[in-house]
Amino acid sequence: MMLTKKVRLIVTDETSKLYQAAGVARWAYNYTIRMQEMNHRFGGTFISDNDLRRHITKMKKRKKYEWLNDVSNNVVKQAVKDACRAYKAFFNGQAQHPRFKTRRRSKPSFYNDCVKLKVKGNHVLLEKIGWVKTNEPLPVDCKYYNPRIKFDGKYWYLTVGIEVNPVKVKLDGRNVGVDIGIKELAVTSDGVFYNNINKTASVRKAEKRLKRLQRRASKKYKKGTPKSKHLLKLEGEIRKQHRRLANIRTNHVHQATAEIVKSKPSRIVMETLNISSMMKDKHMAKAVANQKLYFFKQCLQYKCELNGIEFVEADQWFPSSKLCNNCGTLKKDLKRSDRVYHCACGHHCDRDLNASYNLRDYQAV
Repeated sequence: MMLTKKVRLIVTDETSKLYQAAGVARWAYNYTIRMQEMNHRFGGTFISDNDLRRHITKMKKRKKYEWLNDVSNNVVKQAVKDACRAYKAFFNGQAQHPRFKTRRRSKPSFYNDCVKLKVKGNHVLLEKIGWVKTNEPLPVDCKYYNPRIKFDGKYWYLTVGIEVNPVKVKLDGRNVGVDIGIKELAVTSDGVFYNNINKTASVRKAEKRLKRLQRRASKKYKKGTPKSKHLLKLEGEIRKQHRRLANIRTNHVHQATAEIVKSKPSRIVMETLNISSMMKDKHMAKAVANQKLYFFKQCLQYKCELNGIEFVEADQWFPSSKLCNNCGTLKKDLKRSDRVYHCACGHHCDRDLNASYNLRDYQAV
């Protein structure tokens, strides 16, 4: 199976080159989307990435676009491929329409050719950038897949895909049901509740600080006036605060999924949630996004595969919350506000815990 290895780049004089490469990648991605939209407007068919790359190669010979030669050709090539792949996913109904990347909203990132990526101790060789020190060495004597250099608002990182073999773990033969939601991040059939990290004091304090910074910055924006040094400094602090909140939530998801997998069950059953539909509800959208429910599923899935545990997703229409685990009665009038499941047979249980019991006993038809 494929796992991602992430190391931090300790950059000094290379920062400007990294930003330049990320800017060229953003330009190539936006150029591809613009060309595809223009071609579609005039009744043309889909433009292949090979045709677009050949066109950009001719553009490089003009004086107006000679700055494209300052970065590696693979940066532009992969950005065009990514944009074309996004368009194909849109046409196949697998994703939404690709959007333009802006300096304000998109994170700086670009591709580095895996063949030309060299590793020597705590240093890596990047195309047209040179040797860069890392905080820890990358594994050697293995093939790297899809190397990407990304900036998270504070540090630059290098991520590469590495093939690893699943670990042989002695499992105990249990089935575990995992019910995820908004009130609690997850509830397992073992009776373990993983709390919503967004309700803790540390996250609420960080969110308040983010609001204050955003309010201060909004008062300093003036149309037609360049940004002041103080405003640029505020924007940097806002990026760092967003980064801090994202790291807290990501770490909580990793800890919860790791604890579930370390209990060594033979089978884990998880409900299937339609996240895109839940995000359309204006009253729930923010809470759903902050819970990182889809990321929770991804983490649990790859950790199960790594440890040889069977991962099962229940059918989307399986009534895990409305079904009584004791007698099997379906309670159709169960409301979202009902936190305790009451059944006529005398079964009383926490709503999420009852759902996890049903998921534990789930058998695919």
